[in-house]
Amino acid sequence: MMRFIIPFIAFVAISVFLYLGLNLNPREVPSPLVGKPAPAFTLPQLHEPGKNFSPQDMRGKVWLLNVWASWCVACKEEHPILVALAKQDVVPIYGMDYKDKSEDAKAWLEHGGNPYVLSISDTEGRIGIDYGVYGVPETYVIDKQGIIQYKQIGPVTPQGLKEKILPLVAELQKK
Repeated sequence: MMRFIIPFIAFVAISVFLYLGLNLNPREVPSPLVGKPAPAFTLPQLHEPGKNFSPQDMRGKVWLLNVWASWCVACKEEHPILVALAKQDVVPIYGMDYKDKSEDAKAWLEHGGNPYVLSISDTEGRIGIDYGVYGVPETYVIDKQGIIQYKQIGPVTPQGLKEKILPLVAELQKK
């Protein structure tokens, strides 16, 4: 009888952890970058490759960095939401085209609308690694001091925009 108790207890413990783990939202993975300065970079602009962009250019402004790609199915899901947000002129949205061909990215923006003030090209994906990109799309809320205040893994939804991103942006813009 005793030889069955230890395996039974182990089975129950593993089952409890599995049950708890299955109820977690994978989009709520805490980012080690939240509360820390946005990683520095300088990348060429998608539409004007002779010009560069750096997060330093945004000091003093609250802004969104949206990591996207033309090959990304989920990016197509969130794109109309970003286009609508850009029309509201609440917060500037900057895009980072991730591991993509520039001609495909330009065609995709031309076809679906361009919500970005500008997009930059991270063709090698190196900057995405610095930002801890799990996969596209991902969106970062960055404050006036260049600190990442929020990371959205996966597509931005109307609910997430209304409940998390826009209230945070409004709060940050007051500071």
